[in-house]
Amino acid sequence: MTGTGTARPLDPERGTLDKAAGENFPVAPFFLPRAWRTDLMAVYGFARLVDDIGDGDLAPGGADARLLGVSPEAAEDRLVLLDAFEADLRRVFGATPRHPLLRRLQPTVRRCSLTPEPFLGLIAANRQDQLVGRYETYEDLLAYCELSANPVGRLVLAVTGTSTPERIRRSDMICTALQIVEHLQDVTEDLARDRVYLPAADMKRFHVQEADLATKSAGASVRALIAYEAQRARDLLNEGAPLVGSVHGRLKLLLAGFVAGGRAALHAIAAAEYDVLPGPPKPGKVRLLREVGVTLRGEG
Repeated sequence: MTGTGTARPLDPERGTLDKAAGENFPVAPFFLPRAWRTDLMAVYGFARLVDDIGDGDLAPGGADARLLGVSPEAAEDRLVLLDAFEADLRRVFGATPRHPLLRRLQPTVRRCSLTPEPFLGLIAANRQDQLVGRYETYEDLLAYCELSANPVGRLVLAVTGTSTPERIRRSDMICTALQIVEHLQDVTEDLARDRVYLPAADMKRFHVQEADLATKSAGASVRALIAYEAQRARDLLNEGAPLVGSVHGRLKLLLAGFVAGGRAALHAIAAAEYDVLPGPPKPGKVRLLREVGVTLRGEG
């Protein structure tokens, strides 16, 4: 509020970027070169905004819809918003985008020679979220993560000029693991959105019904299921972790932070005895720093 009591206008760009502090992993930490921080925050702004559109978490007031040229009548239609966002993304590669977060992204795209594909993958994932709320098998979930998570790691490698086929392969494992961890933390929140990211085949194996996910505290079957999926994420993180040792300097510390963020979150889930239903178990900073050290040393 201002001194006169007048509400400040909402800044959709600032509000989106401010969400970086709540992620399981560091987005653009202070120790990186300024140019990398600028580019990584530009990529994060895109990824966060497309997720907010897909989840219906845009700032109130319809500012983002107006910026994208969507009429007030269609401002609540997520598929319409995603279509408009994709059209604005395509302007990044040849014209002037409407949304300030995409205008912020344009210099990064040009400086780093980024291609549209990873950005389009993230939009496609959020479009899929509007149409698909359940995944029958783990393989189906992995295919979703290929769209929803793996493009982010590929963009980090592209921004830092370190992409190779082997690094991309390891990065995909890490990003998929981080996505699974987030799904485990957010079971209750996702169910409220009529989404279940626990594979139906695994739920059947552990005798878990959707009604079991709607309780205030998890029973033994749900905890066993969460522990099973957590181990899958842990295995993926461990397989992807050699990516950290393949790079040097400050990038090595950044990538160690990604892996450590996932491992620390998994530790928090285990510490909660795999009862994720009361709310997302979150790791403390001490645990995160400990995991960074373990990852940098190549242990675990």
